[in-house]
Amino acid sequence: MSNAFEVNFDGLVGPTHNYSGLSYGNVASTGNQNAASNPKLAAKQGLAKMKALHDLGFKQGVLAPHERPDVASLRLLGFGGTDAQVIARAAKEAPAILAAATSASCMWTANAATVSPSGDTADGRVHFTPANLNNKFHRSIEHPTTRRILQAMFADESRFAVHPALPAQMHFGDEGAANHTRFCHEYDGAGVEFFVFGAAAFDSRYPKPARFPARQTLEACQAVARLHGLKEEGVVYAQQDPDTIDAGVFHNDVISVGNRNVLFHHEKSFLHQAEVLAELDRKLAAAGGNFIAIEVPEAEVTVEEAVKSYLFNSQLLSKPDGKMIIVVPEECRNIERVWAYLQKMSSAGGPIDEVRVFDLKQSMQNGGGPACLRLRVALSAAEIAAVNPNVMMSDALFGTLNAWVDRHYRDRLSPDDLADPQLLVECRTALDELSGILKLGSVYPFQLV
Repeated sequence: MSNAFEVNFDGLVGPTHNYSGLSYGNVASTGNQNAASNPKLAAKQGLAKMKALHDLGFKQGVLAPHERPDVASLRLLGFGGTDAQVIARAAKEAPAILAAATSASCMWTANAATVSPSGDTADGRVHFTPANLNNKFHRSIEHPTTRRILQAMFADESRFAVHPALPAQMHFGDEGAANHTRFCHEYDGAGVEFFVFGAAAFDSRYPKPARFPARQTLEACQAVARLHGLKEEGVVYAQQDPDTIDAGVFHNDVISVGNRNVLFHHEKSFLHQAEVLAELDRKLAAAGGNFIAIEVPEAEVTVEEAVKSYLFNSQLLSKPDGKMIIVVPEECRNIERVWAYLQKMSSAGGPIDEVRVFDLKQSMQNGGGPACLRLRVALSAAEIAAVNPNVMMSDALFGTLNAWVDRHYRDRLSPDDLADPQLLVECRTALDELSGILKLGSVYPFQLV
């Protein structure tokens, strides 16, 4: 039996969690713009999910939030003076830019990086490429800190390689693991890495969505595959259906989710869907796996219902008996047809036989469900032993982090509050303490005074 695991590293929601409606193409994000948020509740909802999965026996870790507002980025845009003056001037002259620099979007760690396990890579190491997230300013400023945090978590260079992000240019727009899934028979064996893109930057033969941007390019997917040393027989590229992007499916993980040998997806996920599934089946069979595709028909769950419920922005987790749990947000239970489909699927004798529901409303209102909140990393037992142990969830860490949230987080944040310079002080004080708890070293560039 394999001695390897898929570890989920969830993003810890940051103290500046707010609803600024920054993510054009993400219907939930723009639909809740300017509502008041509750950062304390958001962080605790995320921690509750982490602890619940840990208690079920799954390997669970934590990814730390970033410093916000990002005063360094504001200074690059010409806002000068003390930190407080920078924030005040940005609030007066460019409130939308201040909102972007204050976003807590790094909580959605499915966009933190693309990860290739050691069983797939040419040098036998686990490879990480932080996503440049070039399509949105508020996310494009994340990757330098993301890389430092990943290096602090996966510091053993004999086992882990943490690359720089791809060039920060639209031709290589990269959104990380939100558009990447890996299929395998065992987590430490050879697998098939599935890269999904919205458009091609250099090849006009590929169609593009008309309404919303295609955030991931084919060229970015190919570059990551090269950086990670992946073999052609272990890679499949597929294009999202442009009409589905225009319906609000801004990432592939809003319309499909995979785990081990199972792909749970909508009828309208990919262009040339039959050919894509056939290639996945053929290549996984060559790697020793038996590919299973569970396709949800439009007649049972529409794309619109999938976007509203985040049915596919779920987690598939393998149980010891070989069956899988699907982790979904509470919104799935609130849409009758979606909930009926989940009940039918889980009782049909297929690979997914259990549904777990979590309240993640604070994240969901900004357009991020269970899958958005986690970065999946397949690791052998020896590789897990080389991970910074302080970031791994435990009863003690859960209690410590909840107490930390209680000390440092507000329970209400309105758009007007983003102009408060005290918010930066609160964030830095919290992160300084968190860095000590998680033993992250000098990942944050600020110094408390």
